[in-house]
Amino acid sequence: MVTDFTPLQSLIGGTLIGLASVLLMLTLGRVMGATGILAGFMQPSSPRDWSWRAALLAGMVTAPGLMLLSTGQMPAIDVPVSTPMLIVGGILVGIGVTYGAGCTSGHGVCGNARLSPRSIAATLSFMLFTGITVYILRHVIGG
Repeated sequence: MVTDFTPLQSLIGGTLIGLASVLLMLTLGRVMGATGILAGFMQPSSPRDWSWRAALLAGMVTAPGLMLLSTGQMPAIDVPVSTPMLIVGGILVGIGVTYGAGCTSGHGVCGNARLSPRSIAATLSFMLFTGITVYILRHVIGG
């Protein structure tokens, strides 16, 4: 799989993610962890808790359409693996965020920015197991 070097788009995307994280923390005192937001959306503790989660998730879902409207092109998405591999990957990610008590957005973006030892350990764990998984898929299984 070949990826393009896109420094400007990466800088803009990273800045927007960071800005959204800071705004959520400043306005609601909440960490922007995608899995926690989705879990709270599916089992909200109050209508107010549900509304901000719904707005954030709606933004995530509609962003590609907004990109199409603003630039005239959709983001190029190529998923070079089989459907069973995607399902297994989704299950493994679900297990990982359960045991890791959060995801890369919560720990990697918000937790590390706050110098949380738990988030730093979780992010190092994510990176280690990602490397192991890629090695197994590419060199052991041959995927």
